[in-house]
Amino acid sequence: MDKEKINSGNILDWKVLRRIFTFVRPYRGRFYLIIVLTLLIGVMSAVRPALIRYTLDNDVAAGDYKGMVAMLGLVLGLITLQAIGEYVHTYLSGRIGQYVIHDMRMKLYEFILHLQLKFFDKTPIGRLVTRMISDVETLADVFSEGLAALAADLLQIIFILGFMFYLDWRLSLISLSTIPFMLLATYIFKEKIKVAFNDVRNAVANLNTFVQEHITGMNIVQIFGSEQREFEKFKVINKEHRDANLRSVLYYSIYFPVAEIISAAGIGLLIWYGARAVLNAEVTGITVGTLTAFIMYIYMFFRPIRMIADRYNTLQMGIVSSSRIMNLLDEKQYLMQDGTHSPVHIQGNVEFDQVSFAYADENYVLKDIRLSVQSGQTVALVGATGAGKSSVINLLSRFYDIQHGVIRLDGIDIREYDLRTLRRNIGVVLQDVFLFSDTIRNNITLNNPEVTDEMIWHAAELVGARSFIERLPGDLDYNVMERGSTLSVGQRQLLSFIRAMVYDPRILVLDEATSSVDTETEEMIQLAIGKMMANRTSIVIAHRLSTIQKADRIIVLDKGEIKETGRHDELLERNGWYAQLHRMQYREAV
Repeated sequence: MDKEKINSGNILDWKVLRRIFTFVRPYRGRFYLIIVLTLLIGVMSAVRPALIRYTLDNDVAAGDYKGMVAMLGLVLGLITLQAIGEYVHTYLSGRIGQYVIHDMRMKLYEFILHLQLKFFDKTPIGRLVTRMISDVETLADVFSEGLAALAADLLQIIFILGFMFYLDWRLSLISLSTIPFMLLATYIFKEKIKVAFNDVRNAVANLNTFVQEHITGMNIVQIFGSEQREFEKFKVINKEHRDANLRSVLYYSIYFPVAEIISAAGIGLLIWYGARAVLNAEVTGITVGTLTAFIMYIYMFFRPIRMIADRYNTLQMGIVSSSRIMNLLDEKQYLMQDGTHSPVHIQGNVEFDQVSFAYADENYVLKDIRLSVQSGQTVALVGATGAGKSSVINLLSRFYDIQHGVIRLDGIDIREYDLRTLRRNIGVVLQDVFLFSDTIRNNITLNNPEVTDEMIWHAAELVGARSFIERLPGDLDYNVMERGSTLSVGQRQLLSFIRAMVYDPRILVLDEATSSVDTETEEMIQLAIGKMMANRTSIVIAHRLSTIQKADRIIVLDKGEIKETGRHDELLERNGWYAQLHRMQYREAV
């Protein structure tokens, strides 16, 4: 399994920060209010010890009861205002964070919807789930606990330092004498916890990928009796996740007691020096009020210092997550380029003109394909597995774009078509039918309000599926469960026919539509296919040659090249590639 590795982000990655703030722009009024509140809260916090100092040195020393009461009311008022400010600050920060991640998740999902299938071929689904859920959620912490809180802590430190040096520079230096030790401890913690957080994010991404893939493929795991082996793999990945989290717990459990000891040492030095200075106040000029204010300031000063490392790493992980999200949004090479041509009616003339295509690098799976299908014709593609049959369908619907040549629909390059118009006129029925855990109605319409129940029943009647739907509890409201597990293979196939036919497409593409069903169900499906093909351009891929004998033209593919073209009888008479395939299949049938 491909394991994802994440490198630490740079907290001063201004490019990423600027892109984050493009999502804040719609809420900039509230963001500016947060900045103002941050300043006010910092000032109010720093003012309070200075007011207490004034009260002790003046009102208390002089026995001014009214002055003490007035100052008490002022301090209580400041505390109340600060509490209100912190409430609004916290609420707005969290609210903006939720709006930003809502908008970013919407943009990310919209972007993913328009990526070429080539991108999903190389990207594990679990990794995309991590981007959509975990990484985006981390951004909420950037606003609620990271950026705003870090800014508030830094401003509070600045204001406190200003007041401390204004009151007495000697006590300030004594109080701050332990700061180098605190900064060293904070730096070491920051570096250690950064690595631990990155390990946690790696483990989460790998865990998501493993769980998503193996739950989806649980039937394969159980068919081959691999439960114990897969469980052992899961134990290793889960252990990595646990150990990464335990390392972060260890660093926190060491750092905060160390920070507390350093803080206590600073307060001890302050009291030792300050008490002596107060006793000799006539010489030093240091009063009880000044010492009390400094004790309060040192407590206030060390609290944000201790928290800054944590804030820093929260912000840094937000930058890492943002960087990964932005990297995904920058995958422009996989973004499907939409055209503008959107005709009201499409005739259904298809032409492949010297088309060559490779899924990766120069490993071409189609080579110089020249193919023309006239409106209303039925063309069958046959060949061994890996011959390139399904690739023709992928290219016609523009699930992938070709490297060389051109594909035309009604004489116009399909890259010039509006994608929705193009795909609406191409009804595709795949061998592996995917159904969502939802009602039959929603699986057919894909929640498109333009598709009415009348349209669904008309298509169901056309393909002979109405009777089986009406027998289900709730008919169109029947929930098929995940991947259509409550339906048979044939029933799922019929629903895929309805889904393809409900838009009345001009071109019908059938990819191995009967290869996974029994003979009786195949006869029913072949009858449905016959009705579906009437008056439509049809391209059929089939392993069972008996199902395509009436095709207007049969094209034999081998290793990405067209080897033979003609009708069933003509190809048999040539005794070439098609005749060999026919003989092999006949022997298998016998």
